[in-house]
Amino acid sequence: MALRRRLVSLAAVLATLLGGLGLSFLWQNDAQAHGVAMMPGSRTYLCQLDAITGTGALDPTNPACRNALNQSGASALYNWFAVLDSQAAGRGAGYVPDGTLCSAGDRSPYDFSAYNAARADWPRTHLTSGATVKVQYSNWAAHPGDFRVYVTKPGWSPTSRLGWSDLDLVQTVTNPPQQGSPGTNGGHYYWDLKLPSGRSGDALIFMQWVRSDSQENFFSCSDVVFDGGNGEVTGIRGSGGTPTPGPTPDPTDPPDHTGSCMAVYNVVNSWNGGFQGSVEVMNHGTSPLDGWAVRWKPGSGTTIGGAWNGSLSTASDGTVTVRNVDHNRVIKPDGSVTFGFTATSSGNDFPVGTIGCVAP
Repeated sequence: MALRRRLVSLAAVLATLLGGLGLSFLWQNDAQAHGVAMMPGSRTYLCQLDAITGTGALDPTNPACRNALNQSGASALYNWFAVLDSQAAGRGAGYVPDGTLCSAGDRSPYDFSAYNAARADWPRTHLTSGATVKVQYSNWAAHPGDFRVYVTKPGWSPTSRLGWSDLDLVQTVTNPPQQGSPGTNGGHYYWDLKLPSGRSGDALIFMQWVRSDSQENFFSCSDVVFDGGNGEVTGIRGSGGTPTPGPTPDPTDPPDHTGSCMAVYNVVNSWNGGFQGSVEVMNHGTSPLDGWAVRWKPGSGTTIGGAWNGSLSTASDGTVTVRNVDHNRVIKPDGSVTFGFTATSSGNDFPVGTIGCVAP
Protein backbone atom coordinates (compact mmCIF):
# COMPACT_ATOMS: atom_id res chain seq x y z
CA MET A 1 0.00 0.00 0.00
CA ALA A 2 2.86 2.39 0.83
CA LEU A 3 4.43 1.68 -2.58
CA ARG A 4 1.10 2.29 -4.31
CA ARG A 5 0.70 5.62 -2.53
CA ARG A 6 4.22 6.65 -3.53
CA LEU A 7 3.48 5.73 -7.14
CA VAL A 8 0.20 7.65 -7.13
CA SER A 9 1.93 10.66 -5.57
CA LEU A 10 4.68 10.48 -8.20
CA ALA A 11 2.04 10.39 -10.94
CA ALA A 12 0.43 13.48 -9.42
CA VAL A 13 3.77 15.32 -9.35
CA LEU A 14 4.46 14.36 -12.97
CA ALA A 15 0.99 15.52 -13.98
CA THR A 16 1.61 18.87 -12.31
CA LEU A 17 4.99 19.30 -14.00
CA LEU A 18 3.65 18.30 -17.40
CA GLY A 19 0.71 20.64 -16.92
CA GLY A 20 3.15 23.50 -16.45
CA LEU A 21 4.65 22.58 -19.83
CA GLY A 22 1.27 22.55 -21.53
CA LEU A 23 1.13 18.73 -21.46
CA SER A 24 -1.08 16.38 -19.47
CA PHE A 25 -2.30 12.84 -18.93
CA LEU A 26 -5.56 12.05 -20.72
CA TRP A 27 -7.31 10.16 -17.92
CA GLN A 28 -10.45 8.87 -19.63
CA ASN A 29 -11.96 5.82 -17.96
CA ASP A 30 -15.17 3.83 -18.01
CA ALA A 31 -17.60 5.17 -15.41
CA GLN A 32 -18.91 2.97 -12.61
CA ALA A 33 -22.45 3.13 -11.26
CA HIS A 34 -23.10 3.23 -7.53
CA GLY A 35 -25.81 2.25 -5.04
CA VAL A 36 -26.71 0.38 -1.85
CA ALA A 37 -29.87 -0.16 0.19
CA MET A 38 -31.15 2.89 2.08
CA MET A 39 -34.29 1.22 3.51
CA PRO A 40 -33.55 -1.08 5.18
CA GLY A 41 -30.25 0.76 5.50
CA SER A 42 -27.06 -1.05 4.55
CA ARG A 43 -24.06 -1.11 6.86
CA THR A 44 -22.18 1.46 4.79
CA TYR A 45 -25.21 3.76 4.42
CA LEU A 46 -26.15 3.79 8.10
CA CYS A 47 -22.53 4.05 9.23
CA GLN A 48 -22.01 7.15 7.11
CA LEU A 49 -25.21 8.67 8.55
CA ASP A 50 -23.84 7.90 12.01
CA ALA A 51 -20.39 9.30 11.22
CA ILE A 52 -21.02 12.46 9.22
CA THR A 53 -20.63 15.80 11.00
CA GLY A 54 -21.16 19.40 10.02
CA THR A 55 -17.40 20.04 9.78
CA GLY A 56 -16.62 17.30 7.26
CA ALA A 57 -15.01 15.09 9.90
CA LEU A 58 -16.22 11.49 10.25
CA ASP A 59 -16.98 10.66 13.88
CA PRO A 60 -19.13 7.51 14.24
CA THR A 61 -20.78 6.78 17.58
CA ASN A 62 -21.57 3.13 16.77
CA PRO A 63 -18.67 0.82 17.80
CA ALA A 64 -18.99 -1.41 14.71
CA CYS A 65 -18.98 1.65 12.45
CA ARG A 66 -16.00 3.13 14.27
CA ASN A 67 -14.08 -0.12 13.91
CA ALA A 68 -14.93 -0.21 10.19
CA LEU A 69 -13.74 3.38 9.77
CA ASN A 70 -10.48 2.59 11.56
CA GLN A 71 -9.90 -0.59 9.56
CA SER A 72 -11.14 0.31 6.07
CA GLY A 73 -10.52 4.05 6.15
CA ALA A 74 -12.50 7.19 5.48
CA SER A 75 -12.57 6.92 1.68
CA ALA A 76 -14.66 3.75 1.85
CA LEU A 77 -17.16 5.31 4.25
CA TYR A 78 -17.41 8.55 2.28
CA ASN A 79 -18.08 6.44 -0.84
CA TRP A 80 -20.70 4.33 0.96
CA PHE A 81 -22.54 3.74 -2.33
CA ALA A 82 -19.61 2.03 -4.12
CA VAL A 83 -19.69 -1.58 -2.81
CA LEU A 84 -19.24 -3.01 -6.30
CA ASP A 85 -17.48 -5.55 -8.48
CA SER A 86 -17.09 -4.40 -12.07
CA GLN A 87 -16.71 -7.99 -13.36
CA ALA A 88 -19.34 -9.89 -11.33
CA ALA A 89 -21.79 -10.28 -14.26
CA GLY A 90 -24.56 -11.67 -12.06
CA ARG A 91 -22.38 -14.30 -10.41
CA GLY A 92 -22.96 -15.02 -6.72
CA ALA A 93 -22.31 -18.29 -4.90
CA GLY A 94 -19.05 -19.85 -6.06
CA TYR A 95 -17.73 -16.50 -7.25
CA VAL A 96 -18.10 -14.19 -4.25
CA PRO A 97 -16.43 -16.03 -1.34
CA ASP A 98 -18.33 -16.68 1.87
CA GLY A 99 -17.49 -14.08 4.48
CA THR A 100 -17.00 -11.33 1.87
CA LEU A 101 -20.54 -10.72 0.63
CA CYS A 102 -20.76 -7.31 2.33
CA SER A 103 -17.59 -6.09 0.57
CA ALA A 104 -18.38 -7.29 -2.99
CA GLY A 105 -15.92 -10.14 -2.57
CA ASP A 106 -13.22 -7.58 -1.70
CA ARG A 107 -13.18 -6.54 -5.37
CA SER A 108 -14.44 -2.97 -4.93
CA PRO A 109 -12.13 -0.04 -5.77
CA TYR A 110 -12.46 0.84 -2.06
CA ASP A 111 -11.66 -1.32 0.96
CA PHE A 112 -15.00 -2.43 2.44
CA SER A 113 -13.58 -5.57 4.09
CA ALA A 114 -14.32 -4.30 7.61
CA TYR A 115 -18.05 -4.29 6.82
CA ASN A 116 -17.97 -8.10 6.77
CA ALA A 117 -17.28 -8.21 10.52
CA ALA A 118 -19.41 -10.79 12.35
CA ARG A 119 -20.72 -8.77 15.28
CA ALA A 120 -24.09 -7.95 16.83
CA ASP A 121 -23.72 -4.17 17.20
CA TRP A 122 -24.15 -2.95 13.61
CA PRO A 123 -26.93 -0.36 13.17
CA ARG A 124 -30.24 -2.18 12.74
CA THR A 125 -33.62 -1.52 11.15
CA HIS A 126 -36.64 -2.75 13.13
CA LEU A 127 -39.28 -4.56 11.04
CA THR A 128 -42.41 -6.69 11.40
CA SER A 129 -42.37 -10.25 10.11
CA GLY A 130 -44.93 -10.80 7.35
CA ALA A 131 -45.37 -7.08 6.67
CA THR A 132 -44.84 -5.35 3.34
CA VAL A 133 -42.16 -2.65 3.36
CA LYS A 134 -41.08 -0.09 0.79
CA VAL A 135 -37.48 -0.83 -0.17
CA GLN A 136 -35.34 2.17 -1.10
CA TYR A 137 -32.10 1.54 -2.98
CA SER A 138 -29.74 4.40 -3.82
CA ASN A 139 -29.62 5.36 -7.50
CA TRP A 140 -26.41 7.36 -7.10
CA ALA A 141 -25.83 6.31 -10.71
CA ALA A 142 -28.93 4.93 -12.41
CA HIS A 143 -28.79 1.89 -14.71
CA PRO A 144 -31.19 -0.87 -15.79
CA GLY A 145 -31.02 -4.29 -14.22
CA ASP A 146 -32.32 -6.75 -11.63
CA PHE A 147 -32.33 -6.46 -7.85
CA ARG A 148 -32.00 -9.84 -6.13
CA VAL A 149 -33.20 -9.75 -2.52
CA TYR A 150 -32.15 -12.41 0.00
CA VAL A 151 -33.01 -12.88 3.69
CA THR A 152 -30.98 -14.97 6.13
CA LYS A 153 -32.54 -18.25 7.21
CA PRO A 154 -34.05 -18.69 10.69
CA GLY A 155 -31.36 -19.31 13.28
CA TRP A 156 -28.67 -17.21 11.59
CA SER A 157 -26.64 -15.14 14.05
CA PRO A 158 -24.96 -11.79 13.29
CA THR A 159 -21.93 -13.07 15.22
CA SER A 160 -21.26 -15.68 12.51
CA ARG A 161 -19.81 -14.78 9.13
CA LEU A 162 -22.30 -14.49 6.29
CA GLY A 163 -22.23 -17.23 3.66
CA TRP A 164 -24.39 -18.01 0.65
CA SER A 165 -25.86 -21.07 2.39
CA ASP A 166 -27.27 -18.72 5.06
CA LEU A 167 -29.49 -16.95 2.50
CA ASP A 168 -32.89 -17.54 0.89
CA LEU A 169 -33.74 -15.67 -2.31
CA VAL A 170 -37.12 -14.02 -1.64
CA GLN A 171 -37.53 -11.56 -4.52
CA THR A 172 -36.15 -10.41 -7.88
CA VAL A 173 -37.21 -6.99 -9.18
CA THR A 174 -36.41 -5.67 -12.66
CA ASN A 175 -36.05 -1.95 -13.42
CA PRO A 176 -38.08 -0.57 -10.49
CA PRO A 177 -39.25 3.07 -10.53
CA GLN A 178 -37.09 5.90 -9.21
CA GLN A 179 -37.64 8.93 -7.02
CA GLY A 180 -35.31 11.91 -6.69
CA SER A 181 -32.25 12.66 -8.78
CA PRO A 182 -29.36 10.25 -9.38
CA GLY A 183 -26.12 11.46 -7.83
CA THR A 184 -27.83 12.81 -4.70
CA ASN A 185 -28.02 11.47 -1.16
CA GLY A 186 -31.79 11.00 -1.32
CA GLY A 187 -32.34 9.70 -4.87
CA HIS A 188 -33.43 6.05 -4.95
CA TYR A 189 -35.19 3.16 -6.62
CA TYR A 190 -38.21 1.85 -4.73
CA TRP A 191 -40.44 -1.21 -4.65
CA ASP A 192 -42.58 -3.28 -2.26
CA LEU A 193 -41.08 -6.26 -0.44
CA LYS A 194 -43.20 -8.82 1.42
CA LEU A 195 -41.16 -9.90 4.43
CA PRO A 196 -41.13 -13.59 5.45
CA SER A 197 -43.73 -14.63 8.01
CA GLY A 198 -43.17 -16.35 11.33
CA ARG A 199 -39.84 -14.69 12.02
CA SER A 200 -38.46 -13.04 15.14
CA GLY A 201 -35.07 -11.78 16.22
CA ASP A 202 -31.99 -10.82 14.23
CA ALA A 203 -31.66 -11.25 10.47
CA LEU A 204 -29.83 -9.74 7.52
CA ILE A 205 -31.24 -8.65 4.16
CA PHE A 206 -28.68 -9.02 1.38
CA MET A 207 -29.18 -7.46 -2.06
CA GLN A 208 -27.28 -7.88 -5.31
CA TRP A 209 -27.98 -5.33 -8.05
CA VAL A 210 -27.16 -6.94 -11.40
CA ARG A 211 -26.80 -4.37 -14.18
CA SER A 212 -28.15 -5.46 -17.58
CA ASP A 213 -26.00 -2.95 -19.50
CA SER A 214 -22.68 -3.92 -17.90
CA GLN A 215 -20.93 -6.71 -15.97
CA GLU A 216 -20.87 -4.45 -12.92
CA ASN A 217 -22.81 -5.59 -9.82
CA PHE A 218 -23.46 -4.00 -6.42
CA PHE A 219 -23.73 -5.68 -3.03
CA SER A 220 -25.57 -4.52 0.06
CA CYS A 221 -25.91 -5.91 3.62
CA SER A 222 -28.70 -4.56 5.86
CA ASP A 223 -28.96 -5.71 9.48
CA VAL A 224 -32.57 -5.99 10.66
CA VAL A 225 -34.50 -7.31 13.64
CA PHE A 226 -38.02 -8.73 13.44
CA ASP A 227 -39.59 -7.27 16.57
CA GLY A 228 -42.77 -5.55 15.38
CA GLY A 229 -40.97 -2.41 14.22
CA ASN A 230 -41.95 -0.08 11.39
CA GLY A 231 -38.58 0.86 9.94
CA GLU A 232 -37.07 2.54 13.00
CA VAL A 233 -33.26 2.51 13.12
CA THR A 234 -31.16 2.03 16.24
CA GLY A 235 -27.42 2.11 16.73
CA ILE A 236 -26.67 5.44 15.03
CA ARG A 237 -26.44 9.05 16.10
CA GLY A 238 -29.94 10.30 16.96
CA SER A 239 -31.43 6.78 16.86
CA GLY A 240 -35.10 5.99 17.29
CA GLY A 241 -36.73 7.15 14.06
CA THR A 242 -36.46 6.68 10.33
CA PRO A 243 -33.16 8.28 9.25
CA THR A 244 -32.87 11.05 6.69
CA PRO A 245 -29.75 11.24 4.52
CA GLY A 246 -27.00 13.56 5.72
CA PRO A 247 -27.10 17.02 7.29
CA THR A 248 -29.47 19.64 5.89
CA PRO A 249 -27.49 21.57 3.25
CA ASP A 250 -27.01 25.30 3.47
CA PRO A 251 -29.42 27.16 1.14
CA THR A 252 -26.40 28.57 -0.72
CA ASP A 253 -24.90 25.12 -1.32
CA PRO A 254 -24.63 24.05 -4.99
CA PRO A 255 -26.99 21.43 -6.41
CA ASP A 256 -25.72 17.89 -5.90
CA HIS A 257 -26.11 16.77 -9.48
CA THR A 258 -26.47 18.25 -12.94
CA GLY A 259 -27.88 16.08 -15.72
CA SER A 260 -25.79 12.99 -16.40
CA CYS A 261 -22.71 14.33 -14.59
CA MET A 262 -21.62 12.79 -11.29
CA ALA A 263 -18.54 13.32 -9.10
CA VAL A 264 -16.83 10.94 -6.64
CA TYR A 265 -14.29 12.27 -4.12
CA ASN A 266 -11.30 10.32 -2.80
CA VAL A 267 -8.37 10.98 -0.46
CA VAL A 268 -5.35 9.42 -2.17
CA ASN A 269 -2.73 10.13 0.48
CA SER A 270 -2.50 12.16 3.67
CA TRP A 271 0.17 13.49 6.00
CA ASN A 272 0.39 15.72 9.04
CA GLY A 273 -1.09 19.04 7.92
CA GLY A 274 -2.28 18.09 4.45
CA PHE A 275 -3.43 15.56 1.90
CA GLN A 276 -3.68 14.71 -1.79
CA GLY A 277 -7.13 14.12 -3.21
CA SER A 278 -8.75 13.17 -6.48
CA VAL A 279 -12.21 13.50 -7.99
CA GLU A 280 -13.60 11.23 -10.69
CA VAL A 281 -16.09 13.05 -12.91
CA MET A 282 -18.48 10.62 -14.62
CA ASN A 283 -20.85 10.90 -17.54
CA HIS A 284 -23.75 8.48 -17.04
CA GLY A 285 -25.59 9.79 -20.08
CA THR A 286 -25.96 8.30 -23.54
CA SER A 287 -24.29 11.21 -25.35
CA PRO A 288 -20.94 12.96 -24.82
CA LEU A 289 -20.78 15.47 -21.95
CA ASP A 290 -19.35 18.69 -23.41
CA GLY A 291 -17.93 20.65 -20.50
CA TRP A 292 -18.18 20.00 -16.76
CA ALA A 293 -17.64 21.63 -13.38
CA VAL A 294 -17.55 20.21 -9.84
CA ARG A 295 -18.14 22.14 -6.61
CA TRP A 296 -17.77 21.32 -2.93
CA LYS A 297 -17.25 22.94 0.47
CA PRO A 298 -13.99 21.68 2.04
CA GLY A 299 -14.04 20.47 5.62
CA SER A 300 -13.38 22.91 8.45
CA GLY A 301 -9.70 23.91 8.50
CA THR A 302 -9.04 22.65 4.95
CA THR A 303 -7.75 24.82 2.09
CA ILE A 304 -7.38 23.48 -1.44
CA GLY A 305 -4.02 24.68 -2.72
CA GLY A 306 -3.72 23.58 -6.34
CA ALA A 307 -5.18 21.19 -8.90
CA TRP A 308 -4.12 19.34 -12.04
CA ASN A 309 -6.29 18.16 -14.93
CA GLY A 310 -8.75 20.88 -13.90
CA SER A 311 -9.04 24.64 -13.43
CA LEU A 312 -9.50 25.59 -9.75
CA SER A 313 -11.30 28.63 -8.35
CA THR A 314 -12.14 29.41 -4.71
CA ALA A 315 -15.03 31.57 -3.49
CA SER A 316 -14.82 33.94 -0.52
CA ASP A 317 -16.56 31.38 1.74
CA GLY A 318 -13.99 28.70 0.85
CA THR A 319 -16.24 26.80 -1.58
CA VAL A 320 -14.16 25.46 -4.46
CA THR A 321 -15.08 24.83 -8.08
CA VAL A 322 -12.98 22.82 -10.51
CA ARG A 323 -13.80 23.09 -14.22
CA ASN A 324 -12.59 21.10 -17.17
CA VAL A 325 -9.50 22.09 -19.12
CA ASP A 326 -9.25 21.79 -22.90
CA HIS A 327 -7.94 18.23 -23.09
CA ASN A 328 -10.67 16.70 -20.88
CA ARG A 329 -13.60 18.94 -21.74
CA VAL A 330 -15.59 16.14 -23.40
CA ILE A 331 -16.42 12.94 -21.47
CA LYS A 332 -17.63 10.02 -23.56
CA PRO A 333 -20.94 8.29 -22.69
CA ASP A 334 -20.52 6.08 -19.62
CA GLY A 335 -16.96 7.41 -19.31
CA SER A 336 -15.05 9.44 -16.77
CA VAL A 337 -12.07 11.73 -16.23
CA THR A 338 -10.09 12.34 -13.05
CA PHE A 339 -8.52 15.48 -11.65
CA GLY A 340 -6.29 15.76 -8.61
CA PHE A 341 -5.48 18.38 -6.00
CA THR A 342 -3.44 19.03 -2.87
CA ALA A 343 -4.66 20.71 0.30
CA THR A 344 -3.59 21.85 3.73
CA SER A 345 -5.78 20.42 6.46
CA SER A 346 -6.28 20.23 10.19
CA GLY A 347 -7.64 16.70 9.77
CA ASN A 348 -11.04 17.24 8.12
CA ASP A 349 -10.03 15.91 4.71
CA PHE A 350 -13.56 15.30 3.42
CA PRO A 351 -16.14 17.84 2.21
CA VAL A 352 -18.96 19.27 4.25
CA GLY A 353 -22.06 17.70 2.71
CA THR A 354 -22.05 16.33 -0.83
CA ILE A 355 -19.71 17.05 -3.71
CA GLY A 356 -21.61 17.58 -6.96
CA CYS A 357 -21.57 18.67 -10.58
CA VAL A 358 -22.75 22.18 -11.41
CA ALA A 359 -23.24 24.07 -14.65
CA PRO A 360 -19.81 24.60 -16.28
